[in-house]
Order: sequence, then C-alpha cells, then structure tokens
Amino acid sequence: MLFRILLTRRWLVLTLVFFAITPAMVLLGRWQYHRYEQTNRQNAVTAAAMKAPPVAMDVISHPGRTVPSTQTYRPVTATGRYDPSDEFVIRHRTAADGDTVGYYVITPLVTDAGNLVLVNRGWVSSGADATVYPTVPPAPSGELTVTGRLRPDETFKTTGIREPAGLPDRMFMRIDSGVQAARLKRPVVAGYLELVSTSPTPPAADEAELVPAPNVTTTNDDAVVGQGVHLPYAIQWWLFAALIPTGWVVLLRRDLREAREQQAPVPAADFGASG
Repeated sequence: MLFRILLTRRWLVLTLVFFAITPAMVLLGRWQYHRYEQTNRQNAVTAAAMKAPPVAMDVISHPGRTVPSTQTYRPVTATGRYDPSDEFVIRHRTAADGDTVGYYVITPLVTDAGNLVLVNRGWVSSGADATVYPTVPPAPSGELTVTGRLRPDETFKTTGIREPAGLPDRMFMRIDSGVQAARLKRPVVAGYLELVSTSPTPPAADEAELVPAPNVTTTNDDAVVGQGVHLPYAIQWWLFAALIPTGWVVLLRRDLREAREQQAPVPAADFGASG
C-alpha cells in the first residue's frame, strides 16, 4: 500500500518538490551564516579602525591610490584651506533621520602639499527644484584643520550607483576622487574625509548636518550591516529545511490512514430476525 501511494502522480510530484527545495534551503541558511560571520569580521575591523588614534589623511591615502580596507572609518585629519570654487554636491542622500532626501556637500581642502582632500561637510536639504544647485552653508575661510572619518571612493563596483550624463552643473551621484581629479585637473587624495569637527570651530550657520557615525552593533548603516539580520535568516532557512521532511511524513501517514480506512471491510448490517 505504501508503494502504491508513493507511486501515484500526486506523491511523485510532492516528493520531488519537497526534496528538491530542502537542499536549497540548507544552502541558503549556510550562505546567510557565512554573511553573518563576514559581517562580524568586518564590524571588528571597523570598530578597531574607529578606535585608532587620528592620523594625517595623506599618510595612509594618496592621489591615484585606494583607501586600505582596514583603514575605513579611521579618524584622520587634514590641514589647509577650503576651495569653495570647486565645491560640488552629491544627490539622493538622506539626512540623519534616514528618510529625508537631500545632498551631501563636498568641498575640496587644499593642503600645503598642493593636494586636494575631498571633505564631506554634511547634509543639506534639496529645496523645491532638484535641478537647481542647493543653498549650502559657506565654507569656512582661512587655514584650518578638519578631523573626520576616512571613507573609500564610491565607485559603481562598490555601490552600484551609476553616474549618468546630463546632470546639472556641480552635481554628482558618487563621491569619487578619480572622477574629481579628472574634472579639476589636480591631484586628489584617494577617498574622502567624512567631517566630524573643524578647528577653529566655525559658526553654527556655516555647518551642514554632519553625517552620523556608523553603529557597528546594529543594522542601521549600509556599510556595517547584517549582524542582527543574517543569523536569524540562517536559522529560519534551516528550520524550513527541517520542517519539509516532517511535513512529508505527516502527509504520507494521513494518506496511508485514509487508504486503510477505505479498504477496511464494511460490517454486515444487522437487520434483525425475520418471521
């Protein structure tokens, strides 16, 4: 009886479906667990970099190079003068609330060596017309020292963000030192500095909304994400994989019981004595 049931078209299809997706769910769980481990390792590297003492940005990053992955988010400093004539903005960036869309203000800082350091001075609102250059706080004048977090260049490979043609003047989609070096015809230090503080401190009116620091213990930041997500997803996929064979057995036992009930002999009816 068992084999007759298993060889029916319905059970052949169910068996193929059940046991085809079970390995897939196991593999998905493994992938999520590997992402969990990878995120933990990246979080540890980021946390260590953030705790490192500040260092001059041009000590670890140079024009035409790339920012070492182990140095991402490390506190860095740069001394020089802002060049507001080459300032630009980055479109489609959110404020600290994570919802309001506006721009990042990027102002080049000219160092004593003549190199440019791209400084992300923070977020500003977009205004009513996204094709018009927004109102931005004026860059502080005179020589100053900026302190911030070292960030790598935003490329299409690392962000998936394209840089389309025809954008309004001084508007870009990515912060990319290579693109700006080609545009300005000047040496630009790789990566950019995400501003935390300025010395001497400028008036509050001359400051944009600073970009918040990443939180390596939550999933709020795109660069440090997954610690609280990937492990539960891995467990979820593995639970699904375990439930599928269990469901297969439960359904089979139900069909066996129904088949036995249908084959059981029907007791003779007692019509009573006739006379």
